Formats: sequence, C-alpha cells, structure tokens
Amino acid sequence: MCGIVGYVGPRDSQDILVSGLARLEYRGYDSAGIAVIDDGGSLAVRKRSGKLARLREALETDPIGRGTTGIGHTRWATHGGPTDQNAHPHLADDDRLAVIHNGIIENFASLRSELVGEGITFVSDTDTEVAAHLLARAYRESGDLVAAFRAVVDRLEGAFTLLAAHEDHPGLVVGARRNSPLVIGLGEGETFLGSDVAAFVEHTRRALAVGQDEIVAIRPGVVEVTDFAGNAVEPQPFEVSWDAAAADKGGWSSFMAKEVSEEPEAVANTVRGRIQDGEIRVPELEGLDDFFRGIDRVVVLACGTAYYSGLVGKYALEKWARIPVDVELAHEFRYREPIVSESTLVVSISQSGETMDTLMAVKEAARLGAKTLSICNTQGSTIPRESDAVVYTHAGPEVAVASTKAFVAQITALYLLALHVGRVRRSLPDEVSADATEQLAALPEKIQWILDNEQERTEQLAHWMADTRSVLFLGRHVGYPIALEGALKLKEISYIHAEGFAAGELKHGPIALIEPGQPVFVVVPSPRGSITMHQKVISNIEEIRARGARIIAIAEQGDSAVLPSADEVLRIPLASPLFEPLLAVVPLHIFAMGLATAKGLDVDQPRNLAKSVTVE
Repeated sequence: MCGIVGYVGPRDSQDILVSGLARLEYRGYDSAGIAVIDDGGSLAVRKRSGKLARLREALETDPIGRGTTGIGHTRWATHGGPTDQNAHPHLADDDRLAVIHNGIIENFASLRSELVGEGITFVSDTDTEVAAHLLARAYRESGDLVAAFRAVVDRLEGAFTLLAAHEDHPGLVVGARRNSPLVIGLGEGETFLGSDVAAFVEHTRRALAVGQDEIVAIRPGVVEVTDFAGNAVEPQPFEVSWDAAAADKGGWSSFMAKEVSEEPEAVANTVRGRIQDGEIRVPELEGLDDFFRGIDRVVVLACGTAYYSGLVGKYALEKWARIPVDVELAHEFRYREPIVSESTLVVSISQSGETMDTLMAVKEAARLGAKTLSICNTQGSTIPRESDAVVYTHAGPEVAVASTKAFVAQITALYLLALHVGRVRRSLPDEVSADATEQLAALPEKIQWILDNEQERTEQLAHWMADTRSVLFLGRHVGYPIALEGALKLKEISYIHAEGFAAGELKHGPIALIEPGQPVFVVVPSPRGSITMHQKVISNIEEIRARGARIIAIAEQGDSAVLPSADEVLRIPLASPLFEPLLAVVPLHIFAMGLATAKGLDVDQPRNLAKSVTVE
C-alpha cells in the first residue's frame, strides 16, 4: 500500500520526491521519508512519523543539500508501528545505502535471525530493514548494485517493490518488483520511478510498465530492465491519459468532494466510444467473442467497494447475457480449492489494478485454465497485464481513499460487458438492448441532476445527524448491494457503526437492532419496475417504523406511496430497475462525506486505511 518514488536527473531531487509523495500519500500516511545523494556525494536522509506535512517541516528546519539522485516513501504500516525509526528509507552499509519498500517480506523473521547471527544490529521493527542489510552484504561482495539486487530478490518471499540508492553511485537508482506495483516515467534527460504514474505525471506522461520479477536501473534519460535471472527485458510503453491537474483538488474542500462531483463524468467516460450505431460494442472484448458464445459460467472477483459493484453487475449479466454468475471475495477465492474450467470467465475488478488479494486470485484462476478479464481504472497496472483482456473505466485518478466515482464507473463497465456479451450470445432482444443503451447514455445527466438538486439537502441532513452512533441501510434486488456500499462508506470515513442488509432478511434477525430513533436508509425500488417488490419494501419500512426507526428513503421522483412512511425522502430521477443503483448510491456517498465533515474528520485519509491494498 505504501507510496514510493525515485528520481535521477538534472533537477533538485528533494523537490521532485516530496511533490511525488504528496500525490502518492493516499497510498499510506503513517510516516514519510526521503534519501538524497547530495552534490557533495553524501547520502542524506530525513524521515518522520505522521503525515507528509511533518516531513516537510523537518526539511524546512534541517534542509538537505541539493542533489539529483533520490528515493522517497510514504508508509502504510505493516511491520512495526508508525514511528520515526520505522519510517523509510532504511539504511545499511555504514549508512551509505538507503532502501525503501512496498509490500511484505513474509520470511523476514528467519532472514533477520540469520543477520543478527552475523552481528548485524537492527534499529527498526520493520521487515524492510532485513532487505537493506541483505542488499548491503551482497553489494560489498560484488560492488554492483544491480548484481546485489539479483542476489537478494530470490531469497525474499511475499510481495515487494524495493528501491535503493548508494553513495558510491550518484545518478543511479535501482529497483526490483515482485507482486507489488512499479512504473517508470520517461522525461527529457531525467527518469522517474513510482508506485503509480501519479508520482511523476506532473513531469511526464510517457511511461513504461515494469513486469513481474524484474529489476530496473534508472539513470538520467536511461532505463535498463532485466528479469531476476539477468536477461534483458523490453518494458511495455504507455501514455498516461490524464494530466496532473486531474489529480489536484482544484478548489474543492476535499478530493472526495471533487470525485463525487465527477461521478457523471466517470460514467460518461466509461461509456464513451463504446456505443456504435445505437449498440454497445466494446472493442477490447471483440477478441473474446467466440469464447463468450461458449461460456457456461462467470466468476467475479473483487474486494471492498469493487465487490459491491460486482454484486450489482451480477444482476445485469444474468438478465442480459443469461449466464450464471458467482461474485466472490478475492481473498477467499484461492484458499478454498475453487472450481473453474476452460469455459469459465473470471472477471476481476480493481480500481488500482494492484489489489494484491485480487491479483493472486486472478493468477490462480488462470492457472486453473479459466479465461480472465479485468475491469480497471489504472493504465500499466499489474492485474490488466496478468489478464487475457481488460476493460478500462477511464474514470480518471481517484485520490480519496473511499471510492466513489470508481464505483459507479465499475458498475458501468460491468453493464457494458453484460450488454456486449448478451448481444454476442443473442440472449438479448434488440428492443431491450436499444432501451438499455439509451438509458446508459442518459445516466450522466441524471446523476448530475442529483448533485444539482439533492446534494445540499443531503449534506444538511448529514450535519443534523453528526452525533449519530449507528446507521442501518436496507435494500432489495439491486438495492441490496447499494445498501452495503452506503454502510461501508459511512464506516470508512465517519468511524461509526453501519450495516447494510437485504430488506427481506429483517425478520430473520436484524430487526432486533431497531430501537426508537434508529436511523435507517431504505433504497426504495421503482413501482414501475415491480409493484410487488415496491410494496414489499414499503411493508419493510412500516415494520421498522412501528418500532420507532427514523426512515430516510431514497426513492424516485413521483413515488408518492413512500411519503406517509418516511421521515425524509431523497429523490432520484426515473430509471428502470437495473439502472437505479447508479443513481441511488449518489446520495449515500454525499451523506457519508457530509457526516464525516460535520464530525471534523479527514474524509480523504481515514485512519488505518490506504487507497491501494497491495499486501494480502
């Protein structure tokens, strides 16, 4: 989850590193640090626990001399608490070698014991310091930093991206990658490394993807990549499709506020170019059309918010493509001997494309012979490269830890997949396809209507409820995953108890939680879609209202049946049932953000969390 950045070039590396870390802080903010080889040839390190602001203060008080080679790190703690000693970089070889790390070295304990037996003294509680001392020992034997990496990486088990700089080699940063992200930025006479392109996009949009089990050495304007065995590798180039301004707040109070405002654009960008002559056609999928005609099952793999988008997508895939769909938590999939075959499509969903649980599940699915497809928002990331095909969402950078616009873009991409496969399999009547395509194209305007007409009232409601200690969420059919998503957002950024339930489960236990004054959000389905389902949800509302619950209903415009039963009604535009989730979730995102703001919490960087989960 940590953010890492490396730089060699003509500019002052301290400025490059700190600005890169600022763009990567969403990946971890327990501590931060940089190491720079200054113009005098000395390695200087500054690091502090806490957010990046503390490192900035330290650099103002005790600046590093100008240098053109450096590495930087912002941490999400795994081994050892967030202290100055545990912050990266870690030093070895008489403080001449600096190392930073993203991931977990699973066999660190045995390696540490080995090094302690050789007389090495450790000053931190981290697994990273083990790698630093191993690299130092290998470097002393060879005098070659790349050769030292090659000697060490096969001894490390788990997930790691390591970067190192050594006093002996100004103008050189070396990195290695296994099961953890790393990309290269190509500037004019300068070269960058980063956990993702946000680290360097303000300087260049030309990038190279570093593959699994590869070592990279960067010098000003020069890149050398080899595999762990020492064979030369030609990295895959790509162009970053957004610029640095897209990852700035742009005057918004928070990144989350900005990204909620971009939900209409995220949907529009995901659909753009994928409607041709009134039909959904996804060019990235056309190479799999023959396979689609013969598949007998779809398995969706995801975690967190992406998992809830998969639950919504299940309804669309089964309705339009007429294929049975299982949605599984990626971190459970590979540990239970899953059954997939050559006629199974495994769809992975990950905003970052680096979610470690999902990546390992994709690899397991591929090993078992399944066809793999990823839905992802990040170019050059690992999961798309490990998959047979990819549908990018084009939602743009999402910096806030709590996912919002990526969620609606993921659902949109799943709907594109379902409509494309339904057309190929001829399971989707033309008139249904045409109507769904028309509704999909109309969604951005409808989401914008909610932002224009319901946001202020929803935020006001959230401020009134700032002292609430527990909120429940109910939904049926596609409203159930939206209830789960609403609860997760509130937990993530407001730190209060929140749970989502299928409304039909109320009488099977959860109704015991209802007491006078208990706030309950209810996602009310359109009576135009299924009057029976609508009536059942109204009955659910009456059941909990009779026990004193305070009802906040999310219902379509013109639904008067809900008025006598609800204390508050947040309106959404008319849409057919399958498209309501993309509308109903917007007030829930706004509410969670508003309540956290009213409590004075940091909505972008909630405690204990990071944006990209790159460890299992």
